Amino acid sequence: MSFELPKLTYAYDALEPLIDARTMEIHHGKHHAAYTANLNAAITGTILEGKDIEQILKSNEIAPAIRNNGGGYFNHNLYWELLAPGGSPEPEGDLKKAIINDFGSVDALKELFTKAAITRFGSGWAWLVKQNDKLVVGSTPNQDNPLMNVSEVKGQPILAIDVWEHAYYLNYQNRRPDYAGAFWKLINWDVVSGYFHE
Repeated sequence: MSFELPKLTYAYDALEPLIDARTMEIHHGKHHAAYTANLNAAITGTILEGKDIEQILKSNEIAPAIRNNGGGYFNHNLYWELLAPGGSPEPEGDLKKAIINDFGSVDALKELFTKAAITRFGSGWAWLVKQNDKLVVGSTPNQDNPLMNVSEVKGQPILAIDVWEHAYYLNYQNRRPDYAGAFWKLINWDVVSGYFHE
């Protein structure tokens, strides 16, 4: 069974003005579609064919084409799911308690996560990751993610921001901090909480 490009639950223009429709169209319809097609091509005829994406990414040794495109496929699936037009209220319940316990406050998490996003050199991602019973923040280059053995920060990703230039450049140009700030207004905390409780 091959992987498929997921359909978004909102229109390309639904996140405007924070993320513009043209960026969404290119990012989802071109970049994510290419990662999906290239992942399918890369796993065809290998022992990874037929495995789910998390099993593939957790494999001890994966070819660069599978690592890059598998990461791109998984990372973007998560990213789209975490976004919602207008966002949602801040975290509540057990997730909020865990954030306060591990970072001191929601604002402290935002500051640390935003710093990870804007200081990631070149292309990559910033993450909020569940490590056993602890939450940690980190970043990865390119399309790596915390499921991979090569990642500096390991665990189950529950929040992610794409800091490749294709995610923001049409609207923000070189102002990555502005894009990272806008991201907080689009987060669907119910989805984050769902991943936290898995």
